[in-house]
Amino acid sequence: MRDAALLTLAQWLSPAYPVGAFAWSHGLERTIGRGDIRDGAGLADWLADVLTHGAGRSDAILLCAAYGAEDVTPVAELAAALAPSVERRMETLQQGAAFAATTRAIWQIDLPDMAYPVAVGRAARLIDLPVQPVAQLWLQAFASNLVQAAQRLMPLGQTDAQRILANLAPLCVTIGADATRASLDDIGSATFAVDTASMQHRQQYSRIFRS
Repeated sequence: MRDAALLTLAQWLSPAYPVGAFAWSHGLERTIGRGDIRDGAGLADWLADVLTHGAGRSDAILLCAAYGAEDVTPVAELAAALAPSVERRMETLQQGAAFAATTRAIWQIDLPDMAYPVAVGRAARLIDLPVQPVAQLWLQAFASNLVQAAQRLMPLGQTDAQRILANLAPLCVTIGADATRASLDDIGSATFAVDTASMQHRQQYSRIFRS
């Protein structure tokens, strides 16, 4: 990977890039609130399941499909339709729109507002970033944001948080590589507890996240 491309990718998926990722917990706030996760070990298991069986894998496939598509519109429509709750749909569409707006302004590319992974995949294609490291770093950034959310929701120190993230790195590498060889027909999810938590979050009495 070229040095300039690596730095661009790191910039896009940095917490400093203005997509508002800090405002979304992907249902984690409700999951912790109803007692499904009580400690770091439980969080690590939850994150591994989300990456392997939930939105992590699905979004990586969508990102790669957007990268390879001549017409990205059907991929964007599918990504929006796959969101299992109102809040999860807002999470991906609003972050995607924020990503697209900043990236259009800086890199001067034709990048419509669309679901976040689709926007990242399309942008990577337009400026010729290699898709596999994009998918792999996307997954790590996704997991990192959720680890940071957990730190605001439960007793979890910095060292333990980073240990969890480091232990997830092999999964991000494998799932990202697999996504480059997958098709849209390979998308599937089996994280029902995550999905129900995202549906219930809107009725949670006290909330600090938007999902």
